[in-house]
Amino acid sequence: MTEERADRLVRVLDWNRMDIEQKMGFQGGKYTDVNFWLSLFLGGVFWIIFFGGLMAVKTSPVARFFLERSVMQYWTMFFTWWSVAIIFLKWRKLALQRKALELMVVPHSHDFVLAPATASDILRRMYDLVDDPKKFVLLNRTERALSNLSNIGLISDVSEILRAQADNDEDQMESSYSIIKGFVWSIPVLGFIGTVFGLSQAIGQFSAVLAVSEAVGSLKTSLQNVTGGLSIAFDTTLLSLVAALIVQLLVTAQKKKEEAFLDDCKDYCHAHIISKLRLIQTQPAIAGPTA
Repeated sequence: MTEERADRLVRVLDWNRMDIEQKMGFQGGKYTDVNFWLSLFLGGVFWIIFFGGLMAVKTSPVARFFLERSVMQYWTMFFTWWSVAIIFLKWRKLALQRKALELMVVPHSHDFVLAPATASDILRRMYDLVDDPKKFVLLNRTERALSNLSNIGLISDVSEILRAQADNDEDQMESSYSIIKGFVWSIPVLGFIGTVFGLSQAIGQFSAVLAVSEAVGSLKTSLQNVTGGLSIAFDTTLLSLVAALIVQLLVTAQKKKEEAFLDDCKDYCHAHIISKLRLIQTQPAIAGPTA
């Protein structure tokens, strides 16, 4: 049996094969960050499916609410579905990251001692189990800490390295939400633009009605066009606010899951790395009797 075949048998996590973005032919984002173009593509697919379904029942009140109000309805739903695509990809990427917590890279036995001499063995075991530890939050922390311990041998630096890397991972997680935060802000703005457009249309038509209508009956008929502009104004605002609320709730739920995952990574490092560190000292030589 060749060495390459043996590696395939023992490998548990293969990021290049298991990451959802890699499997779909796109460059996978770091950790739970998503590929911009893949999220745009999926958002567009969701948007087309959504409006395609509405076109099939375009006479229903719900379909008319989306199809016959304003062009802002289409843009609002496009950014909404793009946000949903981002959250979906982050959800799947987080599930892959969590699999690293199930690996027994560091032995869990109570009598195991983590020292410069054993750190190299742990690193070799890690590279047998995973194709690229740097693609996983937990394993990247472990690899950095153990590499420093193996090469330099300073046990006191391990805790500091883990703490610094934990801060970097939290910053990375926060920055991965930058695009969707912009969408949460822009979706209500699109609604307000639609509101202004609808009010402007209604006011313009109302002025025209007052100028040409003399009879009460004619005025009543003409006012129907005015209410159409007001309908656009209020419906676009309603849709944008509801969409922004839904996206924000989804973002909050996903962000809470990622924060819980980072906390689990901290607990893992404390339980299986820091708590097993031991300073192995050599016994000083006993001086013989002097003459």
